[in-house]
Amino acid sequence: MKPGIHPPYGPVVFRDKAAGSAFLTRSTATSDRTVVWEDGNTYPVVDVEISSASHPFYTGTARVLDTAGRVERFERRYGRREVN
Repeated sequence: MKPGIHPPYGPVVFRDKAAGSAFLTRSTATSDRTVVWEDGNTYPVVDVEISSASHPFYTGTARVLDTAGRVERFERRYGRREVN
């Protein structure tokens, strides 16, 4: 990489405010706030609104819309199209 143009890349704790969970990863994101992690080291912490710990898709609480029967309901209302 070209020196001097990239932001520093280091360990950062991302804390999910919705789920109350946190995970340590590497990122270019920075923060003035810090937290003492499970290993005893101090890392910058970035609070996020949603992560895989609280997102409905990953937690399995996502609502699935009923798509079955919509075509049949349309055909019942408006009739079936004639194919020549």
